[in-house]
Amino acid sequence: MSEPLPPTIDPVAATRWQAMAARESPWLHEEVARRMQERLQWMVQAPAAWCHWDPLRGGLQAHALIAQRYPQAVCHVVETSSPAAQALVQECLARPWWSPARWKAPAPQFGLPPQDGVQMLWANMALHMSAQPQALMARWQRALAVDGYLMFSCLGPDTLRELRELYAELGWTPPGHVLTDMHDWGDMLYHAGFTEPVVDMERIVLTFATPERLLAELRGLGRNLHPQRFAGLRGRRWRDRLHQVLADRLGGEGGQLALTFEIVYGHAFKAPPRVQSDGTTSVSLEQMRDLIRTRRAT
Repeated sequence: MSEPLPPTIDPVAATRWQAMAARESPWLHEEVARRMQERLQWMVQAPAAWCHWDPLRGGLQAHALIAQRYPQAVCHVVETSSPAAQALVQECLARPWWSPARWKAPAPQFGLPPQDGVQMLWANMALHMSAQPQALMARWQRALAVDGYLMFSCLGPDTLRELRELYAELGWTPPGHVLTDMHDWGDMLYHAGFTEPVVDMERIVLTFATPERLLAELRGLGRNLHPQRFAGLRGRRWRDRLHQVLADRLGGEGGQLALTFEIVYGHAFKAPPRVQSDGTTSVSLEQMRDLIRTRRAT
């Protein structure tokens, strides 16, 4: 299966964004992570080990919530952005030698999980900024043990609908790349080797006091990765016009500027490896180990 469009993403711009070191987790990402961790109550089996993928943008506060839910589980932390971000994550999550928590629960492990995988992989608000989401899903699938599960969230296509309509009306290039529908995420999960995907969505409306505050929040959430985005730098005159248009068109009750964000939530399980029978069967050592573990579990 080839990479589907949408998302309509410039891969060079996506790589540049991924390499940028965030200074802190965005508020919206923390809130989405808080809501997503409440869904862990649906999972019957607590993980013995889990992986937190890109926690700096996904939510460092949420990391503490999951660690509290699974205090005896080993956590493998994978930060794929810049070395500066990796150092910041280690500084934030590593426990000092004098902390009593060092003796009560396993310390975080930084780097990819071991070959036998983890029982849960947590990836909050990452997929919609990836130029190759199926390749990213495949990495997550490889990091999981058989029957382990993925918990993820991302932005959906109804995000920033007010801004998209405004830009289209004014004849401006799109303010953001096209975002993928939740049903397409479900199809991609199947092709990445997952089973039993469950995907749903909700809409969150955020309000801002000023255009400046609105744009500052959007800069923290991501960048416009659309290949047809404006290629150069905008001038102060265009910026001033943008501020005025936002104030005039997005202002609601009390003068607050409102923007819609569609949040997609999903989880899926890693399927056992498929062994094809054509007279002669060849399986890798890793596949054989997975099959033995599955039979013992049943």
